[in-house]
Amino acid sequence: MAQQAAGTRADGRLRRARMATLLSLATGIWASLLLPLVGITRESDPTRATLGAVGVAVFAASQAAVLYAAVTPWLADRWRRLSQVSLAVVAVLSIPLVGPVAAGGWPTWAWLGASLIGMAPLVVRLPGALVVATVTLVAAVGVAAWTGGSVWRFLVVAGGVGTGVAAVNWLQVWFWDLLVEARAGQAAQARLAAAEERLRFARDVHDVLGHSLTVIALKAELAARLAPVDAERAGREAAEVQRLAAAALGEVRETVHGYRAVDLGDQLAAVAGVLRSCGVRCTVLPPPAELPAAAASDLAAVLREAGTNVLRHSRAGWCRIEIVREGDLARMTVTNDGAGDHGPDGHSNGLRGLTDRLGAAGGRLRVRRAEDVFTLEATVPVAP
Repeated sequence: MAQQAAGTRADGRLRRARMATLLSLATGIWASLLLPLVGITRESDPTRATLGAVGVAVFAASQAAVLYAAVTPWLADRWRRLSQVSLAVVAVLSIPLVGPVAAGGWPTWAWLGASLIGMAPLVVRLPGALVVATVTLVAAVGVAAWTGGSVWRFLVVAGGVGTGVAAVNWLQVWFWDLLVEARAGQAAQARLAAAEERLRFARDVHDVLGHSLTVIALKAELAARLAPVDAERAGREAAEVQRLAAAALGEVRETVHGYRAVDLGDQLAAVAGVLRSCGVRCTVLPPPAELPAAAASDLAAVLREAGTNVLRHSRAGWCRIEIVREGDLARMTVTNDGAGDHGPDGHSNGLRGLTDRLGAAGGRLRVRRAEDVFTLEATVPVAP
């Protein structure tokens, strides 16, 4: 949960969606302030008007804290509970402070009751929300009877308006929770894909080395036992151990080379598939003709690093991958709109290693930023 909350906080698009949700929910706060203020302006007693204004202001502040907590998944639970308890206490205190304001002329406290009912789905589940609504309506009837107001007017404002606000608030927060869960699922899918690839590589290396290392260990143990009694045979066993070790080393190199010499077309399809599964709109323009193995291997390494950076260091919404061949040069350009989320720069370890690799092959790696757009460009020589 903590990891999911941290990812939500770092995601630029989720931050913007959260801000829009907060602004939308804030309209309920304005209703809590403005409509009770109508009653305060109609109150002829300065003391009642002052106490009512204090009650409304404190209620609005407590309401804002609860709404903020409803769309802030990284907020500590203790602060969330504190905001809810504070609202409950303030709601009770608002009855003697706001209830008598404009008694009989304006249902001042009923608007606070509507706000309470409207926020109930954000604080508790449906059974609890029904309890909150029932208690609030009973309180509205009690305030109306105490102040000489219209019971039906209090019920219509608190119950009718409150139910409408509750439906709107619940729908907004439901969409927000759905968005958070979807983004968390995309991140989990990317982590799972990386874990499966690591597992596949580990399994292949184990298959290659397992048998060879077992035989080497047995041969080495046999040579150690024979050394005191049959030096000639022990020497032959030691030579066999050396041969097996060299063969195992060759097999490992072949396996690693097989991973590095990935077909560039397959690599393009794999990177694009992972990006799309994580919600990034990906456009791929492959080279018009096949590239030599050396150039394809270098570009594939750059492509893997670029794809990793898009997923790990940014929250890009789109990505464009283009490979063109210009005479004796092949150029790959990877562009995305994640530069505003503090993506990698040209000094990151992965890009620095690729710069060295391309430089040794006569190529070049460049990165540049333009507002929110991050561009990585790699050029490698191509044999004529």
